[in-house]
Amino acid sequence: MVTHVSAEVRGDERGALLAFIEEQRGGIRRSVLGLTEEQARSRPSASELSLGGLLKHAAEVEQMWLARARQEAPPVRRDQSNWHESFELVGEETVASQLAHWERVAADTEKFIRSAPSLDDTFPLPPDPWFPPEGQVSLRWLCLHLIRETARHAGHADIVRESLDGRTAFELVALERARG
Repeated sequence: MVTHVSAEVRGDERGALLAFIEEQRGGIRRSVLGLTEEQARSRPSASELSLGGLLKHAAEVEQMWLARARQEAPPVRRDQSNWHESFELVGEETVASQLAHWERVAADTEKFIRSAPSLDDTFPLPPDPWFPPEGQVSLRWLCLHLIRETARHAGHADIVRESLDGRTAFELVALERARG
């Protein structure tokens, strides 16, 4: 862990889960600090991943899971024909536009989780072959999944950023703090 997540107010499970989601979001956001658009779009390692693409993907996945929890259609439909676009900036998309988009998604996630009657409330999983038939998950599961998903990609972002210019997560935390 590169940054510290403060202990929750006693009994505030929602606050604790949301704080850990935000801590992992920070790892991805910091990975693009000080980069040009060209650097954020570049793929400096053997992987196809770019930092701009990881940023976009993390925001899109969070938004998609929130739509599932609300039992709404996801705002962006992905299938085999366009899945790759969830990992790259396309058209007029920029790092700044993706950061602003994710900020709105994060605020929506916070509002939704804080206003839900219970973290034990459930919603159905989609009928995709990788989910159990007629599967249900709780809002608690959703929060834990977002922590896991975002942390996984924050680790990818650490590697991609270090491959770009040698900056490590610790250096990026210091840079973020210096910028205030």
